[in-house]
Amino acid sequence: MGIGNIGLPGLLLIAVVVLVLFGRGKISSLMGEVGKGITSFKKGIKEGEDDTVAIEDVDGADLPKHTDAGTHPKTDKATDKGAS
Repeated sequence: MGIGNIGLPGLLLIAVVVLVLFGRGKISSLMGEVGKGITSFKKGIKEGEDDTVAIEDVDGADLPKHTDAGTHPKTDKATDKGAS
């Protein structure tokens, strides 16, 4: 019997032991803290993405706009054939 074979009765027993040891109030406050931590983590990730976008906008502002029309020199196929 490994730890992967806990099953439903084992989980219920663990839940009862945790409730007896910590009490309902302590568990609810702990879950509240976990929720606040997750919310704070998501907010930090979102702010980090916003900062990254702002940095990319600033870096890209100095670069000339790239368009496909007329920006690449066209090669003369006749000249290329003559060079071979």
